[in-house]
Amino acid sequence: MSVFALHSAGQQTTPPSNADPSAQTQAQTPAQGQPSTSAQPAPQDTSKKGGQDPSGQGKVAGTSNDRLFFALPNFLTVQNAGKIVPLTSKQKFAVVALGSFDYVQYPWYAFLSGMSQGDNSEPGFGQGAAGYGKRFGSAIADGTIENFMTGAVLPSLLHQDPRFFPSGQGGFAHRTGYAVSRIFVTRTDSGHSQFNYSEIVGSALSAAISTYSYHPRSKFVSTPTNPHMFIPSDRTLTNTASVWGTQVGYDTITIVVKEFWPDIHRKLSRKHKSDVAGTGTNP
Repeated sequence: MSVFALHSAGQQTTPPSNADPSAQTQAQTPAQGQPSTSAQPAPQDTSKKGGQDPSGQGKVAGTSNDRLFFALPNFLTVQNAGKIVPLTSKQKFAVVALGSFDYVQYPWYAFLSGMSQGDNSEPGFGQGAAGYGKRFGSAIADGTIENFMTGAVLPSLLHQDPRFFPSGQGGFAHRTGYAVSRIFVTRTDSGHSQFNYSEIVGSALSAAISTYSYHPRSKFVSTPTNPHMFIPSDRTLTNTASVWGTQVGYDTITIVVKEFWPDIHRKLSRKHKSDVAGTGTNP
């Protein structure tokens, strides 16, 4: 039973055992035209909703409404692994879609595209507004494909759970090791541990799909110093492996941040409350 249910039950008035039954009936019946002040139903046990607090329950049941650093979607990180129910395939696709097309993602992709343009990575995209537009579109597609492959498509086919369940126990090294291990070990829909095919194979498939479909082919370009400069194709096995490694590395860093985010969140919240309290104190 939740704390709120206990508090509600404690406020209910229990009639004496020797009270007149008619008096009990009258006491329990609200006056005409007046709202009832009798005992209200206890709030629903949040453990039935994946252990999530109602304010933190995500739009998709069994997920969260959390955001890393109050910005980046963190909807697939949840607590109370032992009490949570598995996600259906429909729910897996729904929550991945919410995160992939979240408004915060687009400034992030814009930043990554600017970094890519500054380094002139994948020179086949070119420079200027046109080159930046191609990099921006490519970044969105890369991220979206990878999210769906690792969080919805493979987990649905293989019956694996795409959610991350923080350990929250032990020292820094133990928790970091646990988080890193979740790249290779995941939970099945039935609650067992299994090799994380969704992450490893899913990220490899997404890297292959993106690299061989819309990334630059080899071509000749004209420059002031070289009218026939050859730019090699990015559609190679080497580049695919590089993209795969980058995605897995990025996901590893992200999952470590997710492990410690609850601690960071609590400290930031306490600091904010302390600052608010200090502001409201008269000198």
